[in-house]
Amino acid sequence: MAVSIFFELSLIIVLAAIITGIIRLLKQPSTIGYLITGLLVSPYIFNVVKSTDTISLFSEIGIALLLFIVGLNLTPKVIKEVGPIVLLAGLGQIFFTFIIGFFIVKSFGFSLLASGYIAMALTFSSTIIIMKLLSDKRDLETLYGKISIGILLLQDLIAVLLLVIITSFSSNPGAGIITVKTIIIGIASFIGLILISKYLLPHLATFFARSQEYLFLFSIAWGFGLAVLFDYLNFSLEIGALVAGVTLSMSPYHHEISSKMRPLRDFFIILFFVLLGSQLGFDNINSLIIPSIILSLFIFIIKPLTILSFMGLYGHKKRNGFFTGLALSQISEFSFILVALGVKLGHIGSDAVSLITLTGLITIALSTYFIIYSDNMYYYMSGILSIFERKSSKSTKQSSKKYDIILFGYNRIGYDFVKTLQKLRNKFLVVDYNPDTILKLNNKKVDCKYGDADDSDFLDELNLDKIKMAVSTIPHLETNSLLINKIKKINKKAIIIVVSHDVDEAYELYNMGATYVLMPHFLGGRYVSTLIDKYGFDLGKFLNEKKKHIKHLKERKELAHEHPKTEAARY
Repeated sequence: MAVSIFFELSLIIVLAAIITGIIRLLKQPSTIGYLITGLLVSPYIFNVVKSTDTISLFSEIGIALLLFIVGLNLTPKVIKEVGPIVLLAGLGQIFFTFIIGFFIVKSFGFSLLASGYIAMALTFSSTIIIMKLLSDKRDLETLYGKISIGILLLQDLIAVLLLVIITSFSSNPGAGIITVKTIIIGIASFIGLILISKYLLPHLATFFARSQEYLFLFSIAWGFGLAVLFDYLNFSLEIGALVAGVTLSMSPYHHEISSKMRPLRDFFIILFFVLLGSQLGFDNINSLIIPSIILSLFIFIIKPLTILSFMGLYGHKKRNGFFTGLALSQISEFSFILVALGVKLGHIGSDAVSLITLTGLITIALSTYFIIYSDNMYYYMSGILSIFERKSSKSTKQSSKKYDIILFGYNRIGYDFVKTLQKLRNKFLVVDYNPDTILKLNNKKVDCKYGDADDSDFLDELNLDKIKMAVSTIPHLETNSLLINKIKKINKKAIIIVVSHDVDEAYELYNMGATYVLMPHFLGGRYVSTLIDKYGFDLGKFLNEKKKHIKHLKERKELAHEHPKTEAARY
């Protein structure tokens, strides 16, 4: 038996490596290669997968590891930062997607209960897909990335509560009391774990970190242990793994833990996608093609439009809303779990599972491309999307004042620029696409404008022909290319300083006409080497620099500025 499982697993991995290699040569995302591998090993083609239970177990481990790493990045500060818009856009999207989806599914001839199940399954988006792709794009630290993660967290919590309620009411006539009791126990457990992670784990962190192997072992034990605990409390392994990550996010070593867990996660996640691709049934596929295409179009259109609308009402720029909506335009792993539970309980038939599975494969495959090529899509759709952008009161009105310098992007690097410019008493304007940042700058009496540096029409409003200098702290090649080209056409004497985290991109920006390309990681080493050259072995002078740096770090911490976890953190 063990030899058979090993043979199947080896064959799947080898086939996945070959297919994904071909996909990569075609410059397509690896996820598509995994899904194609799943279709090839399914019973309808090569029929390789015999030990479905074992492969399913491995895929569940991958899901748990992914959600554990997601939790490591969900510090309370991040949740607090995007909380209001997450509640507004997240709950609004779930409500409207369910209502409209219900009537669409009902028109296909499904019963009221089946329509409710399927419509609810359509409301959730895939944490696995989105986190993997945002990580690959290095967009986890962007504003839209944080909002997307917040909405996913909200969706997952609602999905878990829904699964608990359905299971409880179906298994026990008096389940209402049991369900409430389960939820109360879960909340109490979560609060208790937060207190432990805040007051106990930090004191043990030094002990854990003395050995990298033990830190890795402890992390797995903590993640799997809490996953089992929450499963025992009638929640799920997934939500337990997510909570485990959140509780460790306050540890000073959460970056190290995350980096050590990623290779393990990636191996098991491959099996999740393969299993997903192998589950498409072809028995009644002809009758489901049209409904699945209609539902896929519904997800691709209604979800992004709903999120765009709510984020626009809250004051966010169309770019944030578009990228967030596009990221969420697929259905979730919880969608499959929900309809499978419905079949198990006798509420719906297997045709509902087939419909959701086919819709899931279509939306997951296409949304992968949408997320990867979202910058290109936004470029062509930017004009149309303006109808979703409110003329926000959070934006500073166009000023007749002439500015010497325009700073694009305030957070992190921009913060230091503003402090320097204030000391020099230069006339400067800060441009940022985060409405909360604009409010803070307004409160500090800093001239600012709410706008998107990727919006060509917006740039035309800034009187770029009058400036002496433009500074962009946005490390995106496309954004900086647009800025350089715009400024160079009308103001050849302007100094243009941009940020990049890639050597080849830095060369490209110089060729376009950038005056100076700031590369923070290289600059840090250069600055320290300058200190060594300047101070030599003078301990006193280095200690003075230490005091200044600690003071600076405290200021940053008060402003909730985190050092980027990836090289392409935006703003």
